[in-house]
Amino acid sequence: MMKFLQNLGKSIMLPVAVLPVAAILVGISNWIIGANDGQANVVTSFLQTAGLAIIANMPILFAVGVSIGMAKKSDGTSALAGLVSWLIITSLLAPTSVMTLLNSGFANSELNPDSKLGAGQQVAEVGGKLVLQSPDVNAAFAPGSFQNAFIGILCGVIGALCYNRFKDTKLPDALSFFSGRRSVAIVTAGISLIVGLILLFVWPFVYTGLVNFGEWIVGLGAFGSGIYGFFNRLLIPFGLHHALNSVFWFDVAGINDLSNFAAGDKGEGVFGVTGQYMTGFFPIMMFGLPGAALAMYVTAKTKRKKIAYGILLSGAVASFFVGVTEPLEFAFMFLAPFLFLIHAVFMGISMAISQLLPVRMGFGFSGGFVDLVLNWTNPMAENPWIILIMGPIWFLIYFFVFRWVILKFQLKTPGREDDDEVEGEDGDSSAGFVGTAAKFIDALGGKANITELDNCATRLRMEIADTSVIDEPALKRAGAAGTIKPGGNSVQVIYGLNVQFVKDAMEKIMAGQIDAPDAADVPDAVPDATVDSGPVATLEKTATVTLKRPLQGYAIALSEVPDKTFSSGMMGPGAAIVPTSGEVTAPADATVVTVFPTGHAIGLKLTDGTEVLIHVGLDTVKLKGDGFEPLVKAGDTVTEGQALLNVDLAKIEAAGYPTVTPVVVMNDKSAVVELL
Repeated sequence: MMKFLQNLGKSIMLPVAVLPVAAILVGISNWIIGANDGQANVVTSFLQTAGLAIIANMPILFAVGVSIGMAKKSDGTSALAGLVSWLIITSLLAPTSVMTLLNSGFANSELNPDSKLGAGQQVAEVGGKLVLQSPDVNAAFAPGSFQNAFIGILCGVIGALCYNRFKDTKLPDALSFFSGRRSVAIVTAGISLIVGLILLFVWPFVYTGLVNFGEWIVGLGAFGSGIYGFFNRLLIPFGLHHALNSVFWFDVAGINDLSNFAAGDKGEGVFGVTGQYMTGFFPIMMFGLPGAALAMYVTAKTKRKKIAYGILLSGAVASFFVGVTEPLEFAFMFLAPFLFLIHAVFMGISMAISQLLPVRMGFGFSGGFVDLVLNWTNPMAENPWIILIMGPIWFLIYFFVFRWVILKFQLKTPGREDDDEVEGEDGDSSAGFVGTAAKFIDALGGKANITELDNCATRLRMEIADTSVIDEPALKRAGAAGTIKPGGNSVQVIYGLNVQFVKDAMEKIMAGQIDAPDAADVPDAVPDATVDSGPVATLEKTATVTLKRPLQGYAIALSEVPDKTFSSGMMGPGAAIVPTSGEVTAPADATVVTVFPTGHAIGLKLTDGTEVLIHVGLDTVKLKGDGFEPLVKAGDTVTEGQALLNVDLAKIEAAGYPTVTPVVVMNDKSAVVELL
């Protein structure tokens, strides 16, 4: 469960990263409006529209971002699934849909000159008088009440789980068009329908219960304010804090704190009372959370401070300047839930203390610096300078408490993730190949010298800016079987069946997702390798490896294959087949080590440990899977003659690629391969 929450926390960083920019845009807009006597203009409208477009649609960003982050090697299909889930669930819970599903009607209210039509509302004539009709549904289904971060995250998780489970699903031939990734969105839609129906009946009870709870704690004085502040933060991950806010900020229980403060002495506010349910937010948002951000930064691992710096600084600026706390809170609420609980307790204490002290302040947007300045002279504001005294105290409390807790319990806050957390959920991981990847990058001239990076079944395929700086002996020492320079800036490094993991690790190092060890600190796989040395042998010398032909056709010597990588023996000894049939079968009893994503190559480990590569055609990786139908997956145990792969030879030939299929022993260069 903790690992799931930590993965969720890291996934949320993707959409959260854009929120500080949106918050700053809105903050600048509000600042200009305040300096212009409350008058908006073209510039403020432009900035607010841009900023609120992101903030108002934050749940959608969560749905898409979480579905990408939680998926195994997503290619965008999971993002589509997350969006599909969001559209279905929110459409089912929309006021008009709920009204239809529950067979309720419209509720009539007086139509005012400044009335605006909301979701599902309409103007109708009743008894000769125009009225505003709204769907007669529970307030839990009002716009904004169900379109929240919780629903967005839920939809993202649904999309990711469906992608992980069904991306490789194979349907009968009649439905084969919907196989694999195409099935993901379809399954997601079905599951989202079920979840939507469950929420249709569960959500109103939760929402109404929170409203009733808020009305109950109103009469508890400062203690009640503290409880409100505690649950206000605690409910943020579920998006239910809005239900609680409505009791204190609006006219649900007769408090109307936000509107009364905004109206100043022209409203129904009471000096010394109005603002008591907003004041305590300012010290925490402006000072406390930035203190927490500093604590997380100083406790981050040295090699990850740079990454943590960007996330935490932008979040701290958004929290202080505008009072948008989500970038910081979502940065640690799932990675370190205990810290978030402490944060909620601190918010409750701040709210209680603020009510007891002679200080009152309110906001129109949130408890940040902009609102503090704009409302400083509001007639309802009482001793706002006290906030500037409370703030630094909270900064120190947050910093020292967070720092102590993080170090004491070794919490995985941003920048403190485990070094080996580069693992895919399907079991293959690049974690064990980070050292090799670091040495390869160093031998290839560094990150900047690698302009394109891809791989086929056994080799890295790259475009290198300056091929003259490539250190081939260093590549050999790092474990490469050889290096090929086809021409121009193209370079191929032969590695073996695990090349995909090396490539994944290289990509993560180059993208800054993981920190590479110093290449000099990584032991060489082949300490004394030179450019002329052959592939690394890891088995005892074998006289003959006898294999059944994996395809029907006639055999040729490996030296006759029109590809230097194979014909030179760089990949290892073997033979080749010019196939006459497209069914690839197991040449012996074995375990499937790898099935390349495009299906054109399969790696096997025989019962005696011999590793065999079957590479169907030459350069067929460029077909991107078209014409190849894998029948097995990595980890499967197969018997001699069992079908492994169906190949459309006509498609390969039509695309202009040779169908000749090398069969190579990868880990015994002394072997003699005999095909029966």
